[in-house]
Amino acid sequence: MPGNLIQVARVAGAFGVKGEVRISTYTESPLAVLNYRTLVREDGQPGLTLLSGRSFKGGVIARAREIETKEQADRLRGVKLFVERALLPPAEEDEFYLADLIGAEAFTPDGTRLGAVKAVQDFGAGDLLEIDPGPGRPSWYLPFTRECVPDVDLEHGRLIAVRPPEAPDDGAKGKGKG
Repeated sequence: MPGNLIQVARVAGAFGVKGEVRISTYTESPLAVLNYRTLVREDGQPGLTLLSGRSFKGGVIARAREIETKEQADRLRGVKLFVERALLPPAEEDEFYLADLIGAEAFTPDGTRLGAVKAVQDFGAGDLLEIDPGPGRPSWYLPFTRECVPDVDLEHGRLIAVRPPEAPDDGAKGKGKG
């Protein structure tokens, strides 16, 4: 993915039979995605040109220039939609674009390295940082809350992490086979 693109949405499928499309948004306000109008795919190629929309359960129902039928909308299901970073407002103090956290090194408050942020996920209960501790060890999830991540230093590519008690200490723990 070109480094200047930030994912702001994903096509969730058709809405109704008249060519409207459901779009899951990752913007602070779901309707904010309409302000960007032209969204591109992961490779920078044209994605959707949003003409209008309305808020709907964590996203928007939109009309797009490229979609006229339910079938066209359904074929786009799962397509990730991006905008150029320069179009986004600057992050305010103590705010971060989640994409900027990927690759950051996680350390305990006493300086012990825990791993690197592999991905940021949201399974419905808030943002989780997927921490990759390194080869041969399973990744684990850290809630992206002030309690678990009290300090983020993107300038130096690091963050301080306080592991929840249920997080694995290393790859040797957990359920085994048999």
